[in-house]
Amino acid sequence: MTRLTYRSLSFIGFAACVAGLLFALVLQHGFGLEPCPMCIFQRVAMAFAGLGFLGGAALAPKAGGRWFWVLIAVLGAVGGVAIAGRHVWLQGLPPDQVPACGPTLDYLLGLLPVGEVITLVLKGDGNCAKIDAAFLGISLPGWTLIAFIGLSLYALLIPALARRYSIFS
Repeated sequence: MTRLTYRSLSFIGFAACVAGLLFALVLQHGFGLEPCPMCIFQRVAMAFAGLGFLGGAALAPKAGGRWFWVLIAVLGAVGGVAIAGRHVWLQGLPPDQVPACGPTLDYLLGLLPVGEVITLVLKGDGNCAKIDAAFLGISLPGWTLIAFIGLSLYALLIPALARRYSIFS
């Protein structure tokens, strides 16, 4: 019988987040696909979810403490669902309804307070509506949306899986 502890299950979630971030970096630096502002925010959400999984893996809390780290992972993943979902929606707009392209994220951060920058980025612009790559007919933000939904569900299942598959979870 396989022994899956809360710690090992959390580490698997953390490894998945690290793999997602490494894949994004390979696409950027290896294939020259520059991330739009929404892509960068999706990376932040992935890192936040990863921190939730890492906290669970590193600390292996008992009882209610487990739900704290699950909540952190779920908040990151659900935030990613919202951002990636908005990104996919923007990419599906007819060309005449796509917002105009805006300035770069670096420029906005140098000019505006962070709260306003976040609001502007989440509205999206023409840079975010452009589809640079797709696999099996699904754009990169579409795959990211699928990954975030999977991470959300996985994080919520970790405590139950640990109880079911481990005597000493």
